[in-house]
Amino acid sequence: MDGDHDAEGQAVYEIGGQQYDLTTPGFAEAMARAHAMQQRPRCMCMRGGIETYVARLSGGYVVKRMPDTGDQHAPSCPHFEVAVDASGLRSLLGTAIREDPVTGLTALKLDFSLSRSPQRLASGHTSVHAPSTTPSCPRLSLRGLLLYLWEQAGLTRWQPGFAGKRPWATVRRRLLQAAGNKIVGRLPLLDRLFVPEPFTAEQREALERRRAAFWAMATPNSASSGQRLLLIGELKEIAPARCGFRAIVKHMPDQAFVIDEHLYSRITRRLQPELSLWNAGDDIRMILIGTFSIGASGVPTLVELALTPTTREWIPVKDAFEQHLVERLVAEERSFLKNAHLDPRMPVRPPCAVLIDCPRTEPELLVIANADQARSAGSPGRLAAETRWTWCVADGPMPALPRH
Repeated sequence: MDGDHDAEGQAVYEIGGQQYDLTTPGFAEAMARAHAMQQRPRCMCMRGGIETYVARLSGGYVVKRMPDTGDQHAPSCPHFEVAVDASGLRSLLGTAIREDPVTGLTALKLDFSLSRSPQRLASGHTSVHAPSTTPSCPRLSLRGLLLYLWEQAGLTRWQPGFAGKRPWATVRRRLLQAAGNKIVGRLPLLDRLFVPEPFTAEQREALERRRAAFWAMATPNSASSGQRLLLIGELKEIAPARCGFRAIVKHMPDQAFVIDEHLYSRITRRLQPELSLWNAGDDIRMILIGTFSIGASGVPTLVELALTPTTREWIPVKDAFEQHLVERLVAEERSFLKNAHLDPRMPVRPPCAVLIDCPRTEPELLVIANADQARSAGSPGRLAAETRWTWCVADGPMPALPRH
């Protein structure tokens, strides 16, 4: 999904010489006709318009930006995104991420398994996914998949009107919408993706029934027992259990996920930066993405996982410096687009965020925490150097942000 259409304004599209937005009578019918005739609506956020395409999802139709065109849209447009060179998306497009404007489907290649091969079952394989710097054939890691879906769901975008309007129910809905046109192999990602529903005591039994029905596909006695499921949820805690450890995910108070000692050891060793940021205060949420299997007893066991910290507004951050910048942007009621940093192998220090509330430019916001980052700082996006704002942490407090 390209941006937060229901929360941040409406794009205007031209189809067959007529302009539509989400409130125009006949908008849905026009999108259906455009999809059937393979017409390309033009987003009119810029003079002359920018070509988009219509994708068909289970709930209807959605207009999506063409691949590699996000930074051509106006900053206020829901289709605007950080340039693919700045976000790390360039190295993934066409390989790990293949968008097909004709079908509206996006094929993903993953560097982790959603099946339980006999070799993996015999070895009891578990692993932690931390950012890798090893060159390889580009595929989406667990962390990369999470950040990609987060960006597609519009959860990296913020403006003052969003304050108080992003409960977990909204986050979950947008994540599922973003996954709606994604396929892994030949199977829809939605068939494997489990995102917990918001918990209420009154709906407890209904929630348990729906969860059990979804998990049934991965139980040992099911027709697809060799399959693993994918979990995205807010982590509440990782705690010792009677045997090994357990992960508690918010909105699932009645069901813990088993973590064996080998996986726990790798978590504490390889994900220490994320855990340290999470432990430092209550202003950080921790998002868990992982694969899990269902044992004969019906208990879920995490096999692979990655962790991504976010602010209270669900904006992903890498460290305390990015956290401070994002919190200041929110406090000063700025509109911005957080860079998802999809490819950790990028040789150039990418911008942390892009301001989208400046009338003539979209300043890149760069945070430099040490000398190595200063040497690698560059401007991989389309923006000129004079539009960049830089905070060199070693030089002192954060400077004033660019004016609106």
